[in-house]
Amino acid sequence: MARVYLIEDNEAIREAVKGYLELNEHEVVQFGKITNVLEAMDLKNPDIIIIDVMLPDGSGFNLAKQIRKKSNVPFIFLTARDQESDRITGFEIGADDYVVKPFSPRELVLRIEAVLKRTSAAGSSSNGVSKWVLDNDILEIDKNSHAIKENGKQIDFTAGEWKIVNFLSENSGIVLSREKLLGESLDYFYEGSERIIDTHIKNIRSKLENQNWVKTVRGFGYKFEGKQEKI
Repeated sequence: MARVYLIEDNEAIREAVKGYLELNEHEVVQFGKITNVLEAMDLKNPDIIIIDVMLPDGSGFNLAKQIRKKSNVPFIFLTARDQESDRITGFEIGADDYVVKPFSPRELVLRIEAVLKRTSAAGSSSNGVSKWVLDNDILEIDKNSHAIKENGKQIDFTAGEWKIVNFLSENSGIVLSREKLLGESLDYFYEGSERIIDTHIKNIRSKLENQNWVKTVRGFGYKFEGKQEKI
């Protein structure tokens, strides 16, 4: 069971999503506007947050930026705006998914559970850790806890970013097209332009000390440059 914060001003949407989540034994805390969300997080931290982009007292994007300053909790944007620029803005902020209205509450619940699965800490095991070396830097990818460490320091990647890094490393040395990364590393998650992959790669590199882990192959896509070592 997960604790879900649902921030949506449309009561009908809130109730429909809440009903499906509760059927799947999740706890739902509802908000009709931004007010009190940050204060509530100080008292009871959620496992995931669903944020409407357009709220009566402000922007869901701005709220997400404030949340990111204090927490790495995963979040999904809900919006009636389906412009590519809005989607890219959402992913640049660090969203794990972006759902355009109208949507099926059942589909949203499936997306929520997929994100939760990817961000849950299942406990580290050496059998699930791969070790990579590049330019004397070391990257460790733990498939059990979905954690990544660079030179011993844990990096806070979103669920989507983790999936991309893991998929790239599993295909080390192979050039992967944006289309392949979009379809095979992010599954059904992200509908829309392949530019979304470019946004994720930009975010991934910004969090890495050595940005050469992921190489751009112009006109083709990206490839992982690390060499695997035995643990």
